[in-house]
Amino acid sequence: MTDGAIAFGPVLAVVLAVLAIFGAAVVQFGRLGQGKAVLFAAGRAVVQLAAVSLVIVGILRSGWLTGGFVLLMFTIAAVTSARRIGVAKDLVWVALAIASGVVPVLTLVLATGVVPWRPIAIVPIAGIVIGGAMSATSQAARRALDELVSRHGEYEAALALGFLPRPAALEICRPSAGHALIPALDQTRTVGLVTLPGAYVGVLLGGAGPVQAGVTQVLVLIGLLAAEAVAVLVVVHLVAAGRISRK
Repeated sequence: MTDGAIAFGPVLAVVLAVLAIFGAAVVQFGRLGQGKAVLFAAGRAVVQLAAVSLVIVGILRSGWLTGGFVLLMFTIAAVTSARRIGVAKDLVWVALAIASGVVPVLTLVLATGVVPWRPIAIVPIAGIVIGGAMSATSQAARRALDELVSRHGEYEAALALGFLPRPAALEICRPSAGHALIPALDQTRTVGLVTLPGAYVGVLLGGAGPVQAGVTQVLVLIGLLAAEAVAVLVVVHLVAAGRISRK
């Protein structure tokens, strides 16, 4: 590292390759899945970040381009989540769930001026919140749909007892879907004690002091919790209402 920045060069390329191959080998030989999926994800990350790095300077010079880039991130997040859940046909409803968490959080932090109206600040915050809401939506929906399948007998019993379809489905899938918030809760509880998350490290590497880095990270973590909580709640209700299904 030079002046706090990670040096780009042959050594970094070798280290990245070794880490990707190691991860793929563990997955493959540990029978955790397909090792090539790790290699594909790593390669895709390199290509995507390289492309973004080439165009980000131009994007950050324009408010309109910044808005378009955030919208593109959201669209990709919605498509990715719908595919991960296995409900590509319900893309609009998945997008609604993600947006329900993202929009209030970004609106609050931007309207109050906590996050300045500058592209260099908006893009990373928006990306972090969108990414968190996407992951939470995917996990919650998958858990909810799986529970409705594996516990279909209990669902039928609830209907027999007089429950309407939506409340009966909520009784079955809501508790397990709430587990999608565990990663965000654990990260928030242990920040500074177990991990130093990306926003904190990024601000430090950017030259700011520890206090500014800490303030930024707290805002990100609490914003993520709020966004993910709303997204999970909305997607569970959409699943229970049959708006998101694998049929």
